[in-house]
Amino acid sequence: MVLSSALPLIASVKELADILPCLENDLDLTFGVPDEAKVVTIATLWKYSKSPVVIIVSRENDAHNYLAQLKVWTDTEVIHYPSHGILPYERKDIDPSILQQRLTTISKLNQHKNQDPPLIITSIQSLGSHTLPQKDFKKALTTISLNQEVNLDLFIKKIISIGYKQELVVTNSGEFAHRGGIVDLFSPLAIHPVRIEFFGNVIDSIRTFNPVDQRTVQHETKITFGPASEWIPTSSEIANFAYNNSNVSTEKSLNELADLKNGYLTTPSFYGPLLSKKTLLDYIPSNSLIIFDEMNEIDLIASEQDELSSERKILLIKNGDLDPKTPESHMNKKKLFKELKKYSKTIELNRWSSKLDKKHIRLPFSQSKSFSGKLNLAAQDFSKRKNKNHHSLVITEQAQRYSEILTEHGVINYLSEHLNLSNLFKHPTIIQNSLPSGWVLTLPSSKLELISDRELFGFTKIRRNLRKKSIPKSRFLSDIKPGDYIVHVDHGIAQFSGIVRRPLEDKERDYIQLSYASDDKLYVPIEQIDRISKYVGPSGQNPRLTRLGTSEWNRARSKVRDAVSTVAADLVRLYAARQMLQGHAFSEDTPWQDELEKSFPYEETHDQLEAILAVKKDMESLSPMDRLICGDVGFGKTEIAIRAAFKAVQDNLQVAVLVPTTVLAQQHLQTFQERMSGFPININAISRFNSVKEAQIIINQANTGEIDILIGTHRLLDPNIQFNNLGLVIIDEEQRFGVSHKERLKRLRLEVDVLTLSATPIPRTMHMALSGIRDTSIIQTAPESRQAIKTHVSEWNPNVIREAILHEIERGGQVYLIHNRVQTIDQFSQKIKKLVPESKIAIAHGQMPQSVLQSVMKNFSTGHFDVLICTTIIESGIDIPNANTLIVERADQLGLAQMYQLRGRVGRSINQAYAYLMYPTDKVLTGTARERLSSIFEASELGSGFQIALRDLEIRGAGNLLGAEQSGSIASVGFDLYTQMLAEEVEILKSKQEHRKPLPLPHEQYNKMRSIMIDIPLGAFIPETYMPKIDERLALYQRIAILTTREETITLENEILDRYGNIPEALTQLFQFVRIRIAAFHGKIKQVSYVNNKILLVSEEVSFTQRKLPKVNLPIKVGNMQLHIDPTSSDKKWLEIIEWYLEKIQL
Repeated sequence: MVLSSALPLIASVKELADILPCLENDLDLTFGVPDEAKVVTIATLWKYSKSPVVIIVSRENDAHNYLAQLKVWTDTEVIHYPSHGILPYERKDIDPSILQQRLTTISKLNQHKNQDPPLIITSIQSLGSHTLPQKDFKKALTTISLNQEVNLDLFIKKIISIGYKQELVVTNSGEFAHRGGIVDLFSPLAIHPVRIEFFGNVIDSIRTFNPVDQRTVQHETKITFGPASEWIPTSSEIANFAYNNSNVSTEKSLNELADLKNGYLTTPSFYGPLLSKKTLLDYIPSNSLIIFDEMNEIDLIASEQDELSSERKILLIKNGDLDPKTPESHMNKKKLFKELKKYSKTIELNRWSSKLDKKHIRLPFSQSKSFSGKLNLAAQDFSKRKNKNHHSLVITEQAQRYSEILTEHGVINYLSEHLNLSNLFKHPTIIQNSLPSGWVLTLPSSKLELISDRELFGFTKIRRNLRKKSIPKSRFLSDIKPGDYIVHVDHGIAQFSGIVRRPLEDKERDYIQLSYASDDKLYVPIEQIDRISKYVGPSGQNPRLTRLGTSEWNRARSKVRDAVSTVAADLVRLYAARQMLQGHAFSEDTPWQDELEKSFPYEETHDQLEAILAVKKDMESLSPMDRLICGDVGFGKTEIAIRAAFKAVQDNLQVAVLVPTTVLAQQHLQTFQERMSGFPININAISRFNSVKEAQIIINQANTGEIDILIGTHRLLDPNIQFNNLGLVIIDEEQRFGVSHKERLKRLRLEVDVLTLSATPIPRTMHMALSGIRDTSIIQTAPESRQAIKTHVSEWNPNVIREAILHEIERGGQVYLIHNRVQTIDQFSQKIKKLVPESKIAIAHGQMPQSVLQSVMKNFSTGHFDVLICTTIIESGIDIPNANTLIVERADQLGLAQMYQLRGRVGRSINQAYAYLMYPTDKVLTGTARERLSSIFEASELGSGFQIALRDLEIRGAGNLLGAEQSGSIASVGFDLYTQMLAEEVEILKSKQEHRKPLPLPHEQYNKMRSIMIDIPLGAFIPETYMPKIDERLALYQRIAILTTREETITLENEILDRYGNIPEALTQLFQFVRIRIAAFHGKIKQVSYVNNKILLVSEEVSFTQRKLPKVNLPIKVGNMQLHIDPTSSDKKWLEIIEWYLEKIQL
């Protein structure tokens, strides 16, 4: 949606029409304009300015809110210069995407002369933050061209000196990788990373590549890249700073000082700002138009920043962490405002300004009328003024529905994707999208009204501009380290000892060395790497190593096989019973369904879309749905439930949503009501928040069918609630309900469609094993804007707590502080109030009266409080995107699952989230508590609920699906092998029931392929000189081991060639070995040999005399099951002949 075509209309207002032609002259004006109309005013000023426009707001949140709206009104790239997101003098890493955005802003300002004037928005805090001087930026800018002579060693030194960080694989901006004559580089100023290939000291190739699959995107002849850091001082500048500011005493500071004296910039986020005195103003041209949004607020925030900086500096000096002579980490208010006064064109936007003189101008904007969800009243209002000179533009997420309502009231309207002024002058125009609020503008001869969802429904959800997400590093078997426990399918549990190279005849091969009981060693050929997997079992115990040469492993497998058979039989029996039942086949999607889904203000992830399609397919079939949606906290399970519920209501059936807590019931009620606000759907909730009388009314309405969707706790299972026409039950976190409740749910599953949501991780292997038995959808992809939560585990430290709370308040966010004892929560609250007197604090726990708890949660969600001190009542499902810091006072007393769920309450917006897990200073942690805290600390990546680090949850997830008694079997053989055996057994039983042959499972296909005997003298391995890092080699070996087609092999070979350069002979032969094995498998050949200069092929089933054999001009001897070729007289190599012949052979 773009509304820029309306700007000339807005510019026609006399107050603006007089000013706009003078924008290139000196200006010092104040515009009186309400908050709702500030963005459109800024957009109009930018459109008529020929110089750069810089908007300065008071807080970072305001910049984010304006950003998306400005793009709508200007149809241009709006450049956001964000703050570092850390406190002054704070030793905390800065998010790489923030550094990238700041450097991009600097770059755009540096080269704007040849382009349209840039539109930049920043907060006063960000504007005053130190960055690299313009002279250093220009010096760091580097251009290289094809065939240019560049010394490779000096080139590497140069990119390190301008801030690039060396990695094995380049996936995120600011990184580089060096492999032989290839350098991968991801400039913060570029969309794609670039791969530069050297031939000696000459640049032989320049190509951009995709950071996800590492494949080439396109070839380039020239590229320019800039610095990867805001701080690139010379080693002498760093050393000088250290010698001049060396009066420190803490061990950490002394160690850092030693690095600085050696010219190394340690802890860049802390020392970088101290080494520079320049800000963004160093780059903003003197002819720029500076727009201040509420100067009083900007002034106040700048003063607060100075106070905070001063307070923190005094504290660090007192602790011996900082020299008293250390310069300021940002430009102080006095100096910053002095610098800003040098700009001769300034306009302030002031919501209250009502003066009328040459310097103060009140723009003719006013507030739009509010209807608070009464859509018929809004339509009647349109109908009354349709003949007046009043033009209405409606921006709503429920465009189709509102257009229908207006039509029902006789109001002709245009439902459009874009704004057309000629249509707008005739009839109201409705566009599907979102803006935060509307306004009315008095034009010279008419009025223009903008109406948003805030006016129509009383709330709005903004489609945020998503920050680019970091790509996590690949994890294959490279997670395994020497000493880790592994499982070999055939030989049992061992410890991984590394990769060793051993001679085979006159060649060499790589082997995986495994250590078993009694110091026995097993060398596994590297091509059989898929036979081993990391051991995953219950925590707190190491598995027993298997003894080689005994029947111990076979006995263990046999025992587990019996247990698995029982589980599989139960599962298949349930599956068969469900297939016999008939339920309601829901109708296909309606136009209203389509509109509801389009109004979702975020972009769905691939996993989310797959899950939604699976749910709809289940609902539209005659069999009752029983689907489990499993995904990490905050990955979008609720949206799937909303769409399923809406679909059920479209067929005039009722929906019951069962949740574990009253707080979550209220949260879901609000979410469901907001998402379905434009539609005639009656939604209510029943919980202990309701009085007896209210509850009875709700029960009666559910029984008579008046309520379409009823959300509630276990009260929903009350026998008194007899739904009039129940079609769908949605269960959130089923494992948290008691046995009696689960029995009632089991009966429900035979009657209606059931959708279960769970954040307890079910590994993908388990999902595969149960495919077709228990319908499961896994959402494993994080939303695009989501960042991993930074987790800190430490002793309770008041300074850290104060810093964490202040940091969150400073960026306009909120804090959860968990104190899990109701008896002492008030005293604890007083302690925190004394520690952070600047904060507004609220208390919440489950023993509060319903009305009070409800009020507290509502006020916190609307931002009335900065800190919520609460018990673990917030554990399930509370979604407040503005709360991005979690502090747990006694993390040592919580279970892993609880901590994991609690941590999921933060990190639900584009801002970096933090979790502080604290334990008492005077207590020694138990081994179990230490292990739990270590697990949650390590599992910091998004979707980490599916990683081995959270094995307890995986075992728990398996227990939920299969029964807790299976934990012992899992411990015996490890999780991966257990699920493999389960999958085999399920498939065998299903095939018997369906009277068909069992389908081969992926691991069975690999086993069959591996059983082919390939006896050819090849030195097939990955040389260390080509790929020095063991984890890279392990990752590639694992990828090679699971190749099943020639096309896959060639694709992987091309990828390696693209990433690492010319492939050495040993690796080329490994790929040839794999291609020969694949061709033999598909050609039903069980043996390929090359002995005494002769090629031997042995057929598996079909005689060679019955096959169509390729013609070859070589001596050939064809027997019944054997075929001999003599390649000695050919110009081709014997290896090529084998590969060619196997490719051509036909059954």
